[in-house]
Amino acid sequence: MKSLLTFPKGGVHPPECKAQTQGLGIEIMPVPDELELILGQHIGAPCTATVAKRDEVIEGAVIGEVQKGLGVPLHSPVAGKIKNLATSVHAVRVSAPSITIEVDREAAPVQYQKVDWQQLAGADLLAKIHDAGIIGIGGAGFPTHVKLNPPADSPVDTLVLNGAECEPYITADHRQMLENPGQIVEGAKIILKILGITRCFIGIENNKPDAIREMTKAAEQASGGEYSITIQPLQVKYPQGSEKQLIQAITGRKVPAMALPSAVGVVVQNVTTAKAIYDAVVYGKPLYEKVVTIAGKGIARQANLQVKIGTKVRDIVKYLGGLQPGLAKVVMGGPMMGFAVSSLDVPVTKTTSAVLFLTEDEIDTKPHSQCIRCGWCLDACPMGLEPKEIGIYVEANRAQDTAQFGVFDCFECGSCAYVCPAKRPLVQFIRLAKMKAKRQ
Repeated sequence: MKSLLTFPKGGVHPPECKAQTQGLGIEIMPVPDELELILGQHIGAPCTATVAKRDEVIEGAVIGEVQKGLGVPLHSPVAGKIKNLATSVHAVRVSAPSITIEVDREAAPVQYQKVDWQQLAGADLLAKIHDAGIIGIGGAGFPTHVKLNPPADSPVDTLVLNGAECEPYITADHRQMLENPGQIVEGAKIILKILGITRCFIGIENNKPDAIREMTKAAEQASGGEYSITIQPLQVKYPQGSEKQLIQAITGRKVPAMALPSAVGVVVQNVTTAKAIYDAVVYGKPLYEKVVTIAGKGIARQANLQVKIGTKVRDIVKYLGGLQPGLAKVVMGGPMMGFAVSSLDVPVTKTTSAVLFLTEDEIDTKPHSQCIRCGWCLDACPMGLEPKEIGIYVEANRAQDTAQFGVFDCFECGSCAYVCPAKRPLVQFIRLAKMKAKRQ
């Protein structure tokens, strides 16, 4: 057994809460009558609609494109008719421009044909990834074709695939690694060819021994000769799946403050993003569906669902049998980094990893109090920041002065808020501080 690696500073051990769904295979949810596709699915410039009301579209057709700035196109997940160009409920921005599509139940599904990607040049592979609308599925949604084209002055020698899935409740990546290990590894080989390198590590937390076993088999079959693909078991510690922490755990390299991983010769991609790259390059299939973990005691049936992008939470609830008594909070994403929502009309986006229906006995609703200066948040912060000072400055209306405490190095993992005995909303304070500091 390989030694279990982890990052050296901070981190927490929240209850895993994965047993409910880790044994549930990926289930394909029937397509609802209509879909709402947010135009801003990724970091960067949002798409501009390329369709008009009452237009007919086919499955996989481009319905939105980025005209200026960083971004990728948006595709229709179904054949149907454009019902409306309006706004949808959004988990973070309250509302966002969107396209509503009425599904054509009579249309036959598109059949994608397999091609030999080995004959394609790196630039052609990058173009296919862009054209398929692929973004970082496991994180903030950074356009993948940009990430796979690092600056010339930052030579890359290592690819790291993130299979840690350290957030409680979420098991979507776990199921992908169990059910599609060969496709993930093939996606890794495509990335290696694009980057012009040969070495890949796939980091998986040790609470997924079955995934480690299946991925090791697939990696051993794909390694040898041109590529070296190694599965690296990791200690179970949150936030093990954070980009900088994962790089330090596996390679020992420390990414400098405000720098990208390419600064230390590494590119990181999520395992499910590698699967999407395989689909795009080998089959020409755009990214328009997503495996999402549905968990918590507040839903009648828990599942790992493959849904079309644009599926509303309300339709998922209906499919899984409705809500349960005692539901207290609905969270898009995990309990550490997700966002609570007040409406079931929020649609799934490319970055939605989970929807949690949490009851009163699964969350802590006690009000927060003043900072008691215990220092627990300093010990828990994997970036070595001072969350307590940021919170105090925000409450004193001095958010613009928090850069000295490293506010822009914070990736909002929530470790500080998790350990805080005063239950202070430190992540919300930090988000507010960033917003106000940027305005200055």
